[in-house]
Amino acid sequence: MSEQHHHLDGTQHIVAIGGGHGLGRVMSALSFMKERLTGIVTTTDNGGSTGRIRRQHGGIAWGDLRNCLNQIIAKPTTASKVFEYRFSGQGELAGHNLGNLILKALEDMEIRPTEAINLIRNFLRVKSYLIPMSEQPVDLGAVLASGEKIIGEVAIDKLINEVPDSVFLDPVVEATPEAVSAIQQAEVILFGPGSFLTSIMPTLLIPEIIQALKSSRAKKIFIDNLGIERSPAAALSLGERIQWIHRVMGKNIIDGVITTPQYAENYHPLNIRVLARKLNADDVVYRHDRDRLCAAIDEMIEILTAL
Repeated sequence: MSEQHHHLDGTQHIVAIGGGHGLGRVMSALSFMKERLTGIVTTTDNGGSTGRIRRQHGGIAWGDLRNCLNQIIAKPTTASKVFEYRFSGQGELAGHNLGNLILKALEDMEIRPTEAINLIRNFLRVKSYLIPMSEQPVDLGAVLASGEKIIGEVAIDKLINEVPDSVFLDPVVEATPEAVSAIQQAEVILFGPGSFLTSIMPTLLIPEIIQALKSSRAKKIFIDNLGIERSPAAALSLGERIQWIHRVMGKNIIDGVITTPQYAENYHPLNIRVLARKLNADDVVYRHDRDRLCAAIDEMIEILTAL
């Protein structure tokens, strides 16, 4: 075992929950764990190339799954460049990502989304697992203080100075069985970083996921963002976001929080360990440095194991 990752090296199964760039960064930081790492990915995106495909052809949202797959690859290959290719110019293909189209084609061939991801994992030589939160098409909705309901991640992100009272899935969908199984087997479960309402929360709204998390004895760690979100969640403090999760769960489940010193100053929760470290990459301040994030996760596991 390497001293740098002593506690991660001793972890047999770790699960990371989220979407898009944030989950991809965590998966990339922990990619050395290979088959011992599973990402459960949000599938409610309705913007960009993914949104266009969904509006025109239906199906689940593939964008965050594709993003995560590509971030896990340490060294870009021709295969990964093909998968991440985005069409330019004008016309119907302009702006579309080839990886999204490939995954949609596999879905149209009646291949299970989870199996489609496994095919692409083999194509890209990715060892860690990625599982969609559900294999059924679903959107994220929000209930506003007025009682009005809005549907779609794009609409939710456009809310100005208004935090929804709650979020919900439309329709209610079933969890992917492999996602539930991964949570049941996990020794450590990570939440975030990423857009709180639209990347982290959707997976936590599925009944089978809620039950699995409530029953799990894994160490559960929330990874905070490095900057302020450009969304309604920007108005939520670190403590309020943890409260959101606990309210949806119907139970306090978070054991530890990894954040930066500036956000840790005003957060002193009961029964939750807080680890404040420098986490940002030197070149892009709002992006987690892989080595620093990995070291922080390892340190938090050590702290929680000692309790």
